[in-house]
Amino acid sequence: MIKLILFGCNGYMGRVVTTLADTDPAVTIVAGIDINLDTQQRNDYPVYKAANDITEDADIIIDFSSPSALDSLLNYSTKKQIPLILCATGYSPEQINEIEKASTKTAIFRSGNMSLGINLLIDLVSRASAVLGDDFDIEIVEKHHKRKVDAPSGTALMLAGAAANALPEKPIYIYERESKREPRSKNEIGISSVRGGTVVGVHDVIFAGQDEVIEIRHTATSRDVFAAGAIKAAKYMHNKSPGMYNMKDVLR
Repeated sequence: MIKLILFGCNGYMGRVVTTLADTDPAVTIVAGIDINLDTQQRNDYPVYKAANDITEDADIIIDFSSPSALDSLLNYSTKKQIPLILCATGYSPEQINEIEKASTKTAIFRSGNMSLGINLLIDLVSRASAVLGDDFDIEIVEKHHKRKVDAPSGTALMLAGAAANALPEKPIYIYERESKREPRSKNEIGISSVRGGTVVGVHDVIFAGQDEVIEIRHTATSRDVFAAGAIKAAKYMHNKSPGMYNMKDVLR
């Protein structure tokens, strides 16, 4: 059985991971970390405020907290040599650089979206861009609930990156058009964000060509898909050597 430490265990996603782990005989949560102990749920595992307080041995760390916890996560993971699953989004370029540096010392899995369906969509977008990119304009529209703080979403940037890497020339990303009083240029990918209500996550990739439009959409109706993806990643990362891993590795 794979033993897990869950960062952000008292948050919404932490509670979903706990519920799914309880029904999976291959994994068990041995400890949780959350800065807000006042909202502690009735978990079957101890919950600590700081990683250094943990006394339990573990095989994998799953993080559903926030980018502000990154330093603590990387320090604990490298010190204990425990593979780390990073499920948060909104990391700065400097933080991404720190993650990559830490991956030379410990195994790190990072994905802007933990859904298997989204990661399949990323592959489809890459293939479509390779075929259509020269003759079709690419636009990405992402929709999320009103509490989401980062925009565009990490998933939208992953989709844009998949499209960009398949194009013959590197495109520029356009996040708003209000200040541009000019026709759309060929060498760009438009990215638009919508925030409202309780939308879990909708991502549309639009390929608009001459007299025809192709749209690819992924809709998440529950956040359970992200928790399920995190547990799949934990199983994959068990006993992995130092390095960077992502959902492509799991899909293989």
